Amino acid sequence: MAKVCAICGKQYNTATTRVKTRSAYNPTSRHRQKANLQWYRLANGKRIKVCTSCLKKLSRNK
Repeated sequence: MAKVCAICGKQYNTATTRVKTRSAYNPTSRHRQKANLQWYRLANGKRIKVCTSCLKKLSRNK
């Protein structure tokens, strides 16, 4: 699974676009908001995909 954070398991969020029609909102379309995943190299040379919040935590612990 390349679209999932290897540390926390964060993947995607389902979002809707709301369109105002007269006096009510009409949820018309759904789309996926993907997690911001970056490559991170471990000490043994292996690369994993990590979300930016976990990347920030990893950089604090160094």
